[in-house]
Amino acid sequence: MSGVTAKIRWYVRELTGESAYDRYVERERAAGHQPLSRREFEIRRMKARESDPRQGFRCC
Repeated sequence: MSGVTAKIRWYVRELTGESAYDRYVERERAAGHQPLSRREFEIRRMKARESDPRQGFRCC
């Protein structure tokens, strides 16, 4: 992958939140914990976002 392509990929992953799970897994493993599955992580993340009015809201 070229340098420009790698930078674009990194930017898109950060912008969309795709890299949040990767960072979560790294933190949990470093702490010696078993990380949640990707599905469970995303469910909890969505519930937390919807319960906090500072995070915005869903229209539908």
